Amino acid sequence: MLQKKICMLGSFSVGKTSLVKRFVESLFSEQYLTTVGVKIDKKVLPADGQDVTLMLWDLYGEDEYQKIRMSYLRGASGYLLVADGTRAATVDKALAIREEAEKIFGAIPFVLALNKCDLAEEWAIAPEREAELAARAGKVIRTSAKTGQGVELAFEALAKVMMAT
Repeated sequence: MLQKKICMLGSFSVGKTSLVKRFVESLFSEQYLTTVGVKIDKKVLPADGQDVTLMLWDLYGEDEYQKIRMSYLRGASGYLLVADGTRAATVDKALAIREEAEKIFGAIPFVLALNKCDLAEEWAIAPEREAELAARAGKVIRTSAKTGQGVELAFEALAKVMMAT
């Protein structure tokens, strides 16, 4: 069985941990817990006709005080780049994290998850910006850790991209 390391990257409080919990355990909690360091989970997923064990590295979020240790990305087969759709600045931060990762490790497969799509009335990313992101970043998927919308799709899309490389 194949095993692939996936890192969860993004700003502080965009929903990385909640996405992993929804994907692995089909659960969502309203209680916010800050990730300290790294939390590792795993899930087996069928991809391209074979089972793949995804080792999910949930990294603490980057903010103005703390940068992600890029060494955590070493050996990663891909990453889910997460932004909060209700906070447009998190998209720019996610793209900056991607640029930094590419400088250090080269092109690594990724999918951009625009999380919290269940908060439609608070959505802060214009449709034209989403189209620009899709053109610039490749696969962009709206997700909601709360409702589960797009979560499986995001991880499946990442698995397919990783298997193709």
